Amino acid sequence: MTVESLRAVTVPEATAHAASNHARNPGMKLSPEMFEGHAVNRSAAERRAASLGARRSVKKQWQAAWLLNAIRCIDLTTLAGDDTAERVRRLCAKARRPLAAHIMDGLGISGMTLTTGAVCVYPTMVPHAVKALRGTDIPVASVATGFPAGLMPLKLRLEEIRYAVAEGAAEIDIVITREHVLNGNWSALYDEVSAMREACGEAHLKAILATGDLQTLRNVYSASMIAMQAGADFIKTSTGKEGVNATIPVSLVMVRALRDYLDATGHSVGFKPAGGMRSAKDALNWQFLMKEELGRDWLEPTLFRLGASSMLGDIERQLEHNVTGRYAASSRHALA
Repeated sequence: MTVESLRAVTVPEATAHAASNHARNPGMKLSPEMFEGHAVNRSAAERRAASLGARRSVKKQWQAAWLLNAIRCIDLTTLAGDDTAERVRRLCAKARRPLAAHIMDGLGISGMTLTTGAVCVYPTMVPHAVKALRGTDIPVASVATGFPAGLMPLKLRLEEIRYAVAEGAAEIDIVITREHVLNGNWSALYDEVSAMREACGEAHLKAILATGDLQTLRNVYSASMIAMQAGADFIKTSTGKEGVNATIPVSLVMVRALRDYLDATGHSVGFKPAGGMRSAKDALNWQFLMKEELGRDWLEPTLFRLGASSMLGDIERQLEHNVTGRYAASSRHALA
């Protein structure tokens, strides 16, 4: 991947091309034989994950291209108790123009339409985001279903989804009931996610598995497969509120589940790591994982998102270094 290859198409054109390559996952009936008894070798997963950053490196214009692609896939996020309409407007302004003009000029992409993949907020902040993003192709994503714990009656969680969709959210990040996974109650988990998918309507559903709470990689694989069988459009690692959030070994297990589901059904499902990812190096490593395990299609925002906010600041700093040869103070860049 080079800067020239990204410059060749605008972001909306690239996104439309990726979307045309796969239909939305329709789901299927619950099929435990696709995950029960599936062994996961933790030490092998950790070795494979460690190899990504250790043996692969990209520099100069190639690194710049990978970082620009990461920007296209970021769900720029604010999920704080003190969120305000003004903070959301500021976040949306950053999503519309994620890089300073002098960096765009220095990279030779001043004519490129570069935005983040989405803006992710709480349901009550959705109207502010929709208004701030009017006239763009940037979707508004909303967390729902009692985020982050999800410990609310199902009826209320479904109503929260419908509320966010009615306010204009095009994507819904739901949280699963971890107890269903820990107790092996697969039918309850399947029914729950199926009901959430139905409540989303045309909005795409991202199923947050909260992998840091699931105890074993085998549970991670099972939960991933059930969410996809229930019709999830994306599977997502974490809420960002758990003690352990996105890690490469856990992501590898989820990505392998994506591949197995694709082989079994012919349907592509997206992947979103989230939580604890702050550096440009993180953005590179997760892209390397997607490229090596699933191929080029999973480097498009229709099938890959990075749930982050502070990561964008480090990416902008690295790209400025590519242009000027110097690292700027973080205060030089507008905060998301």
